Amino acid sequence: MNTANRTLHFTVPTEADGQRADIFLAAANSMRTNPGEGEITRSAAQRLLAEGRVLLGESAITKNHRVKAGDILICEIPAPVPGEAIPEAIPLDIVYEDGDLLVVNKPRGLVVHPGAGNYTGTLVNALLHYCGDGLSGIGGVLRPGIVHRLDKDTSGLMVVAKNDFAHQALAAQLESRQMGRIYNAVVCGALKKESFRIDLPIGRHPIDRKKMAVLADTRFGTRAASIRAREAITDIKVLERYESNRGRFTLIAAKLFTGRTHQIRVHMAHIGHPVLGDLTYGTGRQPLLQKLNEKLGGQILHATQLKFTHPATGREMEFEAPWPEYFQKVVMNITSNR
Repeated sequence: MNTANRTLHFTVPTEADGQRADIFLAAANSMRTNPGEGEITRSAAQRLLAEGRVLLGESAITKNHRVKAGDILICEIPAPVPGEAIPEAIPLDIVYEDGDLLVVNKPRGLVVHPGAGNYTGTLVNALLHYCGDGLSGIGGVLRPGIVHRLDKDTSGLMVVAKNDFAHQALAAQLESRQMGRIYNAVVCGALKKESFRIDLPIGRHPIDRKKMAVLADTRFGTRAASIRAREAITDIKVLERYESNRGRFTLIAAKLFTGRTHQIRVHMAHIGHPVLGDLTYGTGRQPLLQKLNEKLGGQILHATQLKFTHPATGREMEFEAPWPEYFQKVVMNITSNR
C-alpha cells in the first residue's frame, strides 16, 4: 500500500470561471488523463475542502468558494488507510474492566487508532489483540470501541466500549457533558487568576490544515468566516506556580466540557500560556522555549481523572491515573532549578 500523501494541481480554465470549488474539482478530475488515479468525486471533493486540504496560494478554501480563471488549486490527497485494523500484541495498562467496558491508561507516544502514517502500533491494534471480537462496532473497523480520543503525546485515562449499547450510552454522556474529564498540564508563564473559564470556538486552522485554531481570533479575518467552528469550553484551575532559572511555569487542572481536537492545547496557546513541550502550538518566536520543547518530546499533558455513569448498572464510576514518569520528571526538574 502506498502510504504517502499525493498532491494534485488544477488550473482553472476560462470556461470554469465562477464555479463552486467542489463542482470544479470533481469536473476537472474527470478530465485528467488518468482520472482513476486518486479519483475525486463530488463528495470526496467536499470532504477534502472541509478538511482544509485544498489551497489557493497559502490559504485553504471551502466548497462554496467561487474559483476564477487562472487560479491554481493545490489539492492534497491523503494516503489510503487499510480496510481494517489488525490485532497486535502491544501491552495495555488496564485500570478497570467488566463485560461492558474497560478503562485504559494510555501511555505517551501511543496513537489511538490507525490513520494516515500510523497503520499499526496503535491502541486499537492492542485492544483487538486483547479483546478479540469483544469491542463495539459503532466506531467502524478502524476505531472499534473508541468512545473518545487522546492525542498521541497526551497520556492518561480513556474508556473503551465492548458493545454497541455501552458505546451509545457513553457517547451520549460525552455529548451531554455528563462525562467528567480532568487533565493536568504544565503551561508556560504564570497564570494570574486562580480559576477561570475559556469559552472560545475551535475549528480547523484557516491556513495550516494540520492545526486547529480559535476562530474568534480576529487575526484570521474573513479567512475564518466560512470555516465551521464548534463550541469549546475549558475550565482552568491553578494547582501550583513555579519560578526557576528556566522561566515561569504553572501546573493546572483543565476540565473539559467539550471535546474538540487539541482543545486544551489550542485554548492555552490562545491565551498566551501554551502547554510546555507543545511543538505544534507552543513555541511561537521564542528560540529558548523551542529548544526546551524539543528536548521534552511532546506536550506535558495527562488525562488524570475520568468520571461516568456505568451504562448497564447505573453506578457512578470514577478513576484517577497518577502522573506518569515523564510528567513527574518535568515537575521535579522545574522545582529543582528554582
